[in-house]
Amino acid sequence: MKKTLSLIFAGIVWFAVIMQFYLMMENRIASVPETIIRFFSFFTILTNTLVAIYFTLQALGSGKKIWINKTGDLTAITIYILVVGLVYQLILRQIWEPTGMQKIVDELLHSINPILVLVYWVMYENKKSLSWPLTPKWLIYPLVYLVFILIRGGISGFYPYPFVNVMELGLQQVSINAFFLMLLFLGLSAVFVALGKIIGKTTPQIKSWAKDRQNPI
Repeated sequence: MKKTLSLIFAGIVWFAVIMQFYLMMENRIASVPETIIRFFSFFTILTNTLVAIYFTLQALGSGKKIWINKTGDLTAITIYILVVGLVYQLILRQIWEPTGMQKIVDELLHSINPILVLVYWVMYENKKSLSWPLTPKWLIYPLVYLVFILIRGGISGFYPYPFVNVMELGLQQVSINAFFLMLLFLGLSAVFVALGKIIGKTTPQIKSWAKDRQNPI
């Protein structure tokens, strides 16, 4: 069941990422090399690609042999993709009105795929293994991404999201925006660790109760 679900989810996420790449190349306003760099400058694309790789490895059954299957990796990926969805729904949806295939792809990248990952987390994450010391490690990816887009934006003038556009907002406002985004990551991390601890404690109790019901004294 897990491998089948992983394969299905991998196919959906890969379709969205590849189709977005095709659409961006078809409607590019910059050179091909620059468009490719811009494509991979979006947190949405990087995170959905990470999700697609994770599901693919799970479907192939090779996840135990690589770094992406360590304790908490699925939770970290879930947090990242949920931030993609939340930021889009709360901030970006109001300023972006795609049509046709672009609308379908947008909904996959920002709405459907986060739900798929959350469902997968509920079903398969080893929740009782989650711990508070893992949360700082989960911030490394978004922090590295932030540094990358700010440095490249300062050089190229291209910022993938309006709330990190230093040229229009200024460094102070972008810093404030980044601070609140990091709080969002931390907040979600705390929620998932807390849920993991709660579920980890209640699951054995539920199993024990079910066993008692099957074997009454």
